[in-house]
Amino acid sequence: MASFVDRVTITVQAGNGGNGCVSFHREKYVPNGGPDGGDGGNGGNIVLYADPNMHTLLDFRFHTKYLAEGGVGGSKGRCNGKRGQDLTIKVPVGTVFFRESDDAVVADMSMAGESKILLHGGRGGHGNARFATPTRQAPNFAKPGIKTDLMQFRLELKTIADVGLVGFPNVGKSTILAAVTAAKPKIANYHFTTLTPNLGIVKRYGYDFALADIPGLIEGASEGIGLGHDFLRHVERTRVLLHVLDAAGSEGRDPMEDFQIINEELTKYGEPDDRPQLVVLNKCDLITDQDEIDELKKRFEELGYDAFVVSAAAKQGFDDILDRVVQLLKELPPPRTFAEVEVKEMIAPDDKFTVRRENDTFYVEGPMMEHFINSVNFDDEPSINWFHRTLRERGIIDALRERGAEEGSTINIADMEFDFIE
Repeated sequence: MASFVDRVTITVQAGNGGNGCVSFHREKYVPNGGPDGGDGGNGGNIVLYADPNMHTLLDFRFHTKYLAEGGVGGSKGRCNGKRGQDLTIKVPVGTVFFRESDDAVVADMSMAGESKILLHGGRGGHGNARFATPTRQAPNFAKPGIKTDLMQFRLELKTIADVGLVGFPNVGKSTILAAVTAAKPKIANYHFTTLTPNLGIVKRYGYDFALADIPGLIEGASEGIGLGHDFLRHVERTRVLLHVLDAAGSEGRDPMEDFQIINEELTKYGEPDDRPQLVVLNKCDLITDQDEIDELKKRFEELGYDAFVVSAAAKQGFDDILDRVVQLLKELPPPRTFAEVEVKEMIAPDDKFTVRRENDTFYVEGPMMEHFINSVNFDDEPSINWFHRTLRERGIIDALRERGAEEGSTINIADMEFDFIE
């Protein structure tokens, strides 16, 4: 049986944009044709697809780096470069993508078959044909394509299930799942037999709903004790909780105390208190005194909970509880989804910069600097003039002067050195 993996970190990069081309039309009898350099192609996007046939993030344990194809550079004859091919990453339904840099949710793949763009490819650079004007008829420069960044994302698989079975280990959750669905979970009489969430479909009078056996909930689970956070996240999307208790106290436990402990762990984890919760008093076939069962059920009803007496081993007592679940699901809103931040297309790098001084050299640093330098043809006077003008317009000259740069000082921009000239 394949390992169940529900949390991984991957590195992703969209395709770089292709560079624009510097070219001039040349053919027989046309020795000095105009500029005809084409644009670079856009880089490929990173696209996500929610695959209903995937049930674990195991594949991402062995393949952690995903790079989309870059755009091809432009060429002569106004030929634009080919666009980079998109890279599609398939994930199980219910996978949430968190951006590692700020923990923001960028994608919640909660619907089977849906696709979303995780990262946009870089724009291709303009060829020199784009820069021809009546006063600049032979531009000898082009723009480079936008370079994309490597980014890290944390993937968390949060089970899509309408109803979740919660409770201490060995109270009979897996047996209940097997009794009311066609699922065949591993069942044994020891703690933590279930190490992965098991899903089954309940069919009730033409209404179907997904039921999940959520393992690993013990005292301290919200702090990571036991299976802790590894499986508490699978409770987050459920619309109804079935809180399973060992009513017979067959391991010397108090069902009322167990109920309180599990609810405290759910609250500490941040689960909503107003989500419907039904109490399932399991193993009642081991109790010989009917008055004891009635008293236990009454105590929960006094606390405001519907309590149901069942025997998972004998497959008895489930009609009433399943009818109640169906009634609740018809009234409740759809499963929870996570608010996503907008993923913007990067048209140009961030133009913020900093200036630092190291001995007698001033370093101008920022995401835009490399793209800025690559945009300049230092063998072409109009391009150099544009370079000087842009330094002033963006405040770089003023910032250098404030840091103490003087005539003749060494300025380093993207590993290229210049003399500071007022």
